[in-house]
Amino acid sequence: MKLEDIDKNFKLDTVKEEDIVWYDIDDAPFSIHGVFYDEKEEQYLRLPRAVADSINDGVRVLNHNTAGGRVRFITDSPYIALRAVVQKGWAMPHMPASGSHGFTLYVDGKFQKAYFPPIEQNEGEDIAFEGIAYLHSYALCNADIYFPLYNGARKVFIGLKKGCSLQPPKAYRYAKPVLFYGSSITQGGCASRPGNDYISLLSRKFDFDYINLGFSGSARAEKEMVEYIASQEASVFVLDYDHNAPNPEHLRNTHLPLYEAIRAKHKDAPILMISHPDSDFFANSDERRDIVKNTYLTAKKRGDKKVAFVDGHMLFQKEGRDGCTVDGAHPNDLGFYRMAETIAPVLKKLLKKCK
Repeated sequence: MKLEDIDKNFKLDTVKEEDIVWYDIDDAPFSIHGVFYDEKEEQYLRLPRAVADSINDGVRVLNHNTAGGRVRFITDSPYIALRAVVQKGWAMPHMPASGSHGFTLYVDGKFQKAYFPPIEQNEGEDIAFEGIAYLHSYALCNADIYFPLYNGARKVFIGLKKGCSLQPPKAYRYAKPVLFYGSSITQGGCASRPGNDYISLLSRKFDFDYINLGFSGSARAEKEMVEYIASQEASVFVLDYDHNAPNPEHLRNTHLPLYEAIRAKHKDAPILMISHPDSDFFANSDERRDIVKNTYLTAKKRGDKKVAFVDGHMLFQKEGRDGCTVDGAHPNDLGFYRMAETIAPVLKKLLKKCK
């Protein structure tokens, strides 16, 4: 017997509508953000393959994870269905499959529905599944569907009621995305669902597009990654890779050069520097924080007025901070919420400086 046989609230919604029309999200008027479809790989990626392959094995593999991927559109359909094929991925003991493998739907900026894949799959097989969300209103709405944080999407289709409107999405407030570079925390581990990671929370709060370059255990500011980041156009660059630097010396040798590479290419783009949040459980936290802060202070001494620093120790705040992670390192939903809450006023000031 399955739990859904006992409690119907755990039963996954399946598509039963007969008047449904399926659309490939790669076609207009859908707008895809944070990922792109690679014909050779036959799936969505975050970095060009040649770039990812040149950095390290972790980035090469995790490039297939669709953290930060979104598809956006406007519709008046009374339901939004999803049909997807995703990679099997990893089964992690400290992160629910709803976050690593699932999709989530937000309507007009509010959470509406999660689409979860079934767990009855053979090891190594791709997972094909369908789900449907019935909306509370039939008026035209802005729909955002967030991709899995720790898995790869091979194909995604959206199902709408026949005859209903399908239009391009409303543009984000800022012309350029905010680029985040960092660790597993940046990637979204271990949020319960896509959309609850700190980047998504900030994006909805300030209405900005974003690029998630969080690579679990693999963000070490190598030359190739630094060059790629500096080549991108962004409203704000957020440097959050402290956690993955193998030791303080590595962080010291790479952090200031990363800032300098970005500033050399982007004279006016704001840059936010963040030290890691799990300082209660991590060795050399004070030394690492001071290295990140020293980059910020050095930039300020050089006359740079578009830099900011957030002390990672403050991200989980004071009261109940021991309840902000699943394992002493990776934030749960509370941890991500507090991270976003702490970063928000600093990021708001930087966004006001965007040209």
